[in-house]
Amino acid sequence: MNHEIATLGGGCFWCLEAVYEQLKGVEKVVSGYAGGHVPNPTYEQVCTATTGHAEVVQITYDPAVITYQDLLDVFFTIHNPTTPNRQGADVGPQYRSVIFYHSPEQKAIAEQSIASFDATGVWNAPIVTEVAPLEKFYPAEDYHQGYFRANPNQGYCRVVIAPKVSKFRKEHLERLKS
Repeated sequence: MNHEIATLGGGCFWCLEAVYEQLKGVEKVVSGYAGGHVPNPTYEQVCTATTGHAEVVQITYDPAVITYQDLLDVFFTIHNPTTPNRQGADVGPQYRSVIFYHSPEQKAIAEQSIASFDATGVWNAPIVTEVAPLEKFYPAEDYHQGYFRANPNQGYCRVVIAPKVSKFRKEHLERLKS
């Protein structure tokens, strides 16, 4: 089986992970950190907004089932790509909208996707999503992996993640794992 990897940041990694792990063709989703200058950062360090890292998910997927473009189409509908360094109440550079590409093809698709979404006017402001090469991905601590699944009744999960997942499920029903 041929697998590819996508690395995306759009606010809290718990939110992105909860959505992407439900998509057909997605084999694995790992929450972590990328884009900064501190090696092996901890969650506490990233939360200080001084490491340069963003909270991201690294998605392993089968391109015969779901394309990179499909992953980006979902990405641009599950977070607000027009707010620099924030998603809702989550504020700081660790919550920035960012696509870390793994190849020149991914970079081209990401740039085209941003241009297309900007042109449609889906968002009432310009998209500020950063497109950068992935230099290093650091998996987050174990307690962050599968966070929404493990903690569905936790306050943040009920108030922030559950509505986002519900909206995603309605909009992308045909893409869900059975």
